[in-house]
Amino acid sequence: MFEFMPLFLFLTVCAVLMLGYPVALALAGTALIFAGLGHLLLQMGMPVPFEASMLGAMPNRLYGIMTNQTLLAVPLFVLMGVLLEKSRVAETLLDAMAMLFGSLRGGLGISVILVGMLLAASTGIVGATVVTMGLLSLPTMLKRGYSPSLATGTICATGTLGQIIPPSIALVLLGDVLSNAYQQAQLAMGVWSPKTVSVGDLFVGALIPGLLLVVAYILYLLAVAWWKPESAPPADREALKQELGHRGSLWPLLIKGLIPPVLLIVAVLGSILGGFATPTEASAVGAMGALLLALANRRLNLAMLREVVQSTAKVTSMVFLILIGAALFSLVFRAYGGEELVKQLFEALPGGVVGATLVVMLVIFLLGFILDFIEITFVVVPIVGPVLLMMGLDPIWLGIMIAVNLQTSFLTPPFGFALFYLRGVTPDSVPTSAIYRGVIPFILLQLGMLAALALFPGLATWLPSLL
Repeated sequence: MFEFMPLFLFLTVCAVLMLGYPVALALAGTALIFAGLGHLLLQMGMPVPFEASMLGAMPNRLYGIMTNQTLLAVPLFVLMGVLLEKSRVAETLLDAMAMLFGSLRGGLGISVILVGMLLAASTGIVGATVVTMGLLSLPTMLKRGYSPSLATGTICATGTLGQIIPPSIALVLLGDVLSNAYQQAQLAMGVWSPKTVSVGDLFVGALIPGLLLVVAYILYLLAVAWWKPESAPPADREALKQELGHRGSLWPLLIKGLIPPVLLIVAVLGSILGGFATPTEASAVGAMGALLLALANRRLNLAMLREVVQSTAKVTSMVFLILIGAALFSLVFRAYGGEELVKQLFEALPGGVVGATLVVMLVIFLLGFILDFIEITFVVVPIVGPVLLMMGLDPIWLGIMIAVNLQTSFLTPPFGFALFYLRGVTPDSVPTSAIYRGVIPFILLQLGMLAALALFPGLATWLPSLL
């Protein structure tokens, strides 16, 4: 019975979460209770597979979290995203792109996808991208005759690109967790390799899958516009300019809206890819660049700066509190021999590493309905990651697969987070069923990307191998 204590621990955490307790407190509280129970049973002479000495590493683990240079990128990237959101860079960019492509069939949809891609690369936060694009673009698309399901599906799918388009906060957190998992796998196998897993590796590995998804979205939109022209009609450019309140030449607006955010993204990613800066240093460049953009757009004032700092502090505090709770949970889970139990379970599955990977991906997909990517990254990945890596999976490929999988989960009815975000800013005239219908083709495209990554791992590993 006692050998199943890791399973009881995991089920208890799930039950506490279902009762509505905060994730961080549920993880930490349950872990400490089970740690105390393990000590008590050992003192009573019970044959409990509990390695009490492992808990001695707890203070060092928590100190390591607070001094982790990689995780310093989280508040800086959050600051960068919130600054760009509040400075209305996306609004100017969307106006320019809409006037550039709006006269084409499906042109407004293409504008939303391209702007959403840049916004996802700038903010890396799914909720912020979906809400911003919903507020800015949905009224215009509906007014121009777009099908409600196509318009809402395009906005939802584009918003979830923040999971995979670098610099993504999800990839920053995944990179840190997978790096620890890779070290644990090496220790367990008794081998050492100079190869490491860095956030920069995941950024580079996500470029091709992310861009392929963007291209797939645009091709689908063009196909719908050709097959059903009434679903994505062209807009009259002059009428659109009047509606958006812009007169004169398009180019000044396009230069003002497009070049600054693109230069900022190039500066952040280029410094990482070129080896000039670490992701943490690049995040500082991005935050400073976003601050200068807000100043150039005359949006920077004391009230706005106070709001930005408060939002950044809230998100950062949430991330680190969950990380501390997850660290306690994973330590107690391993102290009870949970890693060995997971390994035995995976080895007993039919299909070997393929079967184990499918099961993990299915579990992560289902958990994406009820948990945010932060909780899944800090709770599930440390449990299954070392075992999967010991079975021979590439850590970069595994990280990209998890990111795309979560992106698909957040888009899937009826519990996808992106659907809830968009529903909150969608007019009552658009039924929820239209949003659900609209995202189904994009879900299929993302599942196709998962299949392509499974069949051709080089899509995620080729670029990192070059660098």
